[in-house]
Amino acid sequence: MPISNSPSITVGDVSLPGRAFLAPMAGITDAPFRDVAERFGAGMVVSEMIASANLGTGQKEMLRKLTHTGKLPHVVQIAGNEEKWLTLGVKIASDAGADIIDINMGCPSKKVTNGFAGSALMRVPDRALKLIDAVIADSPVPVTLKMRLGWNDEQINAPEIAKRAQDAGVQMIAVHGRTRQQFYKGQARWEPVRDVVEAVKIPVIVNGDIVDETTAKAALKISKAAGVMIGRGAQGTPWIVGQIDAALLDRQPQDSPVKNELIQLIIAHHQAMLSAYGIDLGMRVSRKHLRWYFEAANIALSPEQSRELLTQSDPDKTHALINQHINNHDNRVTSAA
Repeated sequence: MPISNSPSITVGDVSLPGRAFLAPMAGITDAPFRDVAERFGAGMVVSEMIASANLGTGQKEMLRKLTHTGKLPHVVQIAGNEEKWLTLGVKIASDAGADIIDINMGCPSKKVTNGFAGSALMRVPDRALKLIDAVIADSPVPVTLKMRLGWNDEQINAPEIAKRAQDAGVQMIAVHGRTRQQFYKGQARWEPVRDVVEAVKIPVIVNGDIVDETTAKAALKISKAAGVMIGRGAQGTPWIVGQIDAALLDRQPQDSPVKNELIQLIIAHHQAMLSAYGIDLGMRVSRKHLRWYFEAANIALSPEQSRELLTQSDPDKTHALINQHINNHDNRVTSAA
């Protein structure tokens, strides 16, 4: 299938500027991370999953997840299994400036599914649709849905749920090409997503194992979806979402940051996390991002170097080590050449 270069995907009355989106990832797609992806041209970014009950009771962590700093439409993902909390979450999120509310029916974690939220709702479509109806009835903004193929291979019901969700008023659906029971194991299956595309008239976004231009175009060709969503493929390379978007729209992508640009980006991201979380918590939650950046750049650190970088309590020392390790790596590459 030829890849359309039309940038227009419309969600209700909200127009999205691209076709490659950053997936919501708990503990990862906070405002600092989304801001980096947006600056490199992502077509849409989505908040971390927000537990509606915790948001409704004023939990500080959930309120922080509502932060919006960019210019793209503010997409807030909520999760839960009770109408009263989901509808309250909708009100809080929309009052905080959400342009789109996304319902989580895809999270596979036991903590979420044991509470009969996330992908566990795919086991009980009637219950899921009651929740979707309640959210749509109370939402002043368009509602979207993210889900998986089904609970397991014996219950692939994404097309059925998608059709019912569309009829209820959902404006766009993202489908991860795995079942809940697969978690993130094995290969994502894009072909079954095509059954969802054929079941509805609203935009369908394909998700799972999309990491570059090649996999994005293959996923679109196989699934016939309107766009792609990138999750783990953006860890350590948040610019890849915008690069994929540019490739799909036949535009010139921004170059991947290297050397001094990479140093500046990592330090700026780190500083943004310290501002968002405070220094003590920010130093801890930023560790995974630092590790991913170095892994993605193929910069191998010894166990001692890694420990020194990731356990610092002084931001200035962390920034000095980032500079040191990247410059030393570049010098080794230059010398070897």
